[in-house]
Amino acid sequence: MRAVVYQGPNEIEVQQVDDPRIEDPTDVIVRITTTAICGSDLHMYEGRTAAEPGIVFGHENLGVVEEVGPGVATVNQGDRVVMPFNVACGFCKNCRGGNPAFCLTVNPPGAGGAYGYVGMGPYRGGQAEYLRVPFADYNCVQLPPGEEHEQDFAMLADIFATGYHATQLADVRPGETVAVYGAGPVGLMAAYSAIIRGAAPVYVVDKVPDRLRLAERIGAVPIDYSKGDAVEQIKDRNGGQTDKGIDAVGYQATVAEGEEQPALVLNNVVDTVRPTGTLGVVGLYLTSDPGAPDENAAQGRLLFDIGKFFEKGLRMGTGQANSRMYSDFLRDLIIQGKAEPSFVVSKEVPLDQAADAYARFDRREEGYSKVVLKPAA
Repeated sequence: MRAVVYQGPNEIEVQQVDDPRIEDPTDVIVRITTTAICGSDLHMYEGRTAAEPGIVFGHENLGVVEEVGPGVATVNQGDRVVMPFNVACGFCKNCRGGNPAFCLTVNPPGAGGAYGYVGMGPYRGGQAEYLRVPFADYNCVQLPPGEEHEQDFAMLADIFATGYHATQLADVRPGETVAVYGAGPVGLMAAYSAIIRGAAPVYVVDKVPDRLRLAERIGAVPIDYSKGDAVEQIKDRNGGQTDKGIDAVGYQATVAEGEEQPALVLNNVVDTVRPTGTLGVVGLYLTSDPGAPDENAAQGRLLFDIGKFFEKGLRMGTGQANSRMYSDFLRDLIIQGKAEPSFVVSKEVPLDQAADAYARFDRREEGYSKVVLKPAA
């Protein structure tokens, strides 16, 4: 089959690789109909992780079940399904406790697995024609048959669930003010989720014009940090600090001029949120960054303003999204017409054009804020 294969920094190729097969009784094989490029993929693409050549990318996957293992009870051949990016067993202590992003079964001795991502287990990604899904009864979210809401449902695999998770970590409540740093797909989904939960106003910080336009389109207040200090802009507009804050940027944060400052957004969120407020951090932070600007950052050690964080009595929730915990009710919001997360999708291209799409997405070109790939195109 054809698949997107990592070759090294800033280089991927669509290559022929072996078809997946049933390896365990609880597996299914899914024919991929839609798969998306995620901002998290760019960390590997840019050589900013420990990823080695040969990884098949892709953790945002939707398709139709083609083959079913003998131990699968609830998923059938022909079912249309979306796979949350977490690979999880569903029965370990963390999964039973509602934390499948930290499953203890799928990637020992670590906690948590994912499709097509460095350090997250042996699971090949779905930027390909077919995907093996382990523990399919747990990891397949069943969808209405047909093609309706295809792009909306594809967002359930990661970014809609991750954006919602950010608001859960920040404990966003109706009527509260929220600042979201980062208007990439996850940041936009966090702002969208905050609005769904009744927050107002919701401020979204970025400098990319088309991303800020999308933020305004969903009812958020865009803040262009290239035009002045974002914290002060928010305080001026809000009449003070916000109730809650979300970091949807992570360790590759930059100042307006382009210089990387890995703790910049974390510290900005601390400055933005009122005393005793809550922070939700879903922007990626790693323990190893080969391209870090200094030795400490290369090991995931950042100059975080813990003194101010402590002094203000702030709380922080962090970590990868437990996407499986949100997928059913977010799916139902889409079906009921209460959510349309596909507003972030800017481009749909055939799988064979993945290399060009990655390069354009990485350059933040207009029209490439969220790209979906179509293996069958």
